[in-house]
Amino acid sequence: MDCPTKEEFSEEQAECQDESNCPDYSSAIAESNSESPRILKILQKWVPTVSPYFDKEHYCYADSQITIQESIDHFGAIVWPGALALSQYLESNQQELNLKDKKVLEIGAGTGLVSIVASILGAYVTATDLPEVLENLQMNISRNTKHMNIHQPEVRKLVWGEDLNEDFPKSTHHYDFILASDVVYHHTCLDPLLTTLAYLCQPGTVLLWANKFRFSTDFEFLKKLGNILLVTLLAEFPESNIKLFKVTVKEN
Repeated sequence: MDCPTKEEFSEEQAECQDESNCPDYSSAIAESNSESPRILKILQKWVPTVSPYFDKEHYCYADSQITIQESIDHFGAIVWPGALALSQYLESNQQELNLKDKKVLEIGAGTGLVSIVASILGAYVTATDLPEVLENLQMNISRNTKHMNIHQPEVRKLVWGEDLNEDFPKSTHHYDFILASDVVYHHTCLDPLLTTLAYLCQPGTVLLWANKFRFSTDFEFLKKLGNILLVTLLAEFPESNIKLFKVTVKEN
């Protein structure tokens, strides 16, 4: 399946400048007995470092310096703001989330930043993305984890909506957490993505999804997701238009 890149769409035409003009998504979010969603700000986690490479970024999460090689050849090989928000949330809520020795799958892993952070926090991580992104993803993950005393992450191909039963059979592939950041934007692969999330989310699985809401289609996807799974808003980053959701299987 060939999905269009983010660059193939005009944000000026499709972007939701004001949430009041977007479809109502409140009904898709579950009423929670817990505290109201946290209002957060993305902290600048870049490490001031002199590098001869314009396409390398340096971050610091979980007390570790992380060097990320980006690529302008693939839209998935760039660190998007949702990844920063999710990495920050994982780092700041270690007791609540407790990823140690948990099985974690990241979809649309891109540069691998979120998977690297989850690995450093002690998880068994499987990082997935499209075939053309895997080489850069593997390089970043290997560079940042190979000398650490942690569970070494696995990198695998996952094309949304394709070969799920064959590549990730439910009988042997159950994940405690699924991580996703900025996987929803104005593209034609939203239905396969919805199918993939519904398939991977089994009883006991927690999906943590951070997304910058840019387009009306983002809100439409959120509403569809809320129709089949239980969606709770955990945190918002208003300055970046990022929302972070917890998604679980609905109880019968």
